[in-house]
Amino acid sequence: MSTLIYTESSLDPASAVYDQVVPAGEGWMHRIGRGQSFRIVDLDGNQAVDTIFYNAAYPSERYSAQDTIREQGGIYLTTGTRLLSNDCNTMAVITADTCGRHDTLGGACAAESNTVRYGHRTKHMHSCRDNFLLQLGNWGDPFSKRDLVSNINFFMNVPVTPEGGLTFEDGVSAGGKYVEMRAEMDLICLISNCPQLNNPCNAYNPTPIRLLIWD
Repeated sequence: MSTLIYTESSLDPASAVYDQVVPAGEGWMHRIGRGQSFRIVDLDGNQAVDTIFYNAAYPSERYSAQDTIREQGGIYLTTGTRLLSNDCNTMAVITADTCGRHDTLGGACAAESNTVRYGHRTKHMHSCRDNFLLQLGNWGDPFSKRDLVSNINFFMNVPVTPEGGLTFEDGVSAGGKYVEMRAEMDLICLISNCPQLNNPCNAYNPTPIRLLIWD
């Protein structure tokens, strides 16, 4: 298990140019300009925030979990982590983090994975994949379901076992914890505020998040 690293931000929410609360279990998609700072706040604690970034000018360039892990030699994200694209360009840099560690291995919940993990009765439960598809559909061109890739799970605790497997455990976050990053290119950010009810990633109780942007 990696050591948790905590770093506070000096940015004041009162000066943010964008301030939005995303209700429990819902999705969000928005542009973030190069040089802007973007903060995700876990309002009530242990809420998983599934996130994908796209290059706003060339959406075929998008966040790459594989490149981010390989180039930095670590499986967890925290202050100083460069979020890399499939072209190995830096999309954003994490500049502050009061949670200490974030997952980029566990992926997004979907009807199929819910069925395999938790039984057929869960097949029709709302999922992060549903949120992603709804947001991409509402945005329209040039996005489609082909643009879904492995995502970041901000605030989610996914330890790796000695055998190399993944486990979903109680979160290491708490109410008011946040992660903040600076965009290194014009971005489109896609978020699912995870509606999962079957594992402890959000304490079996999806809750709202707050999103802020500063110039």
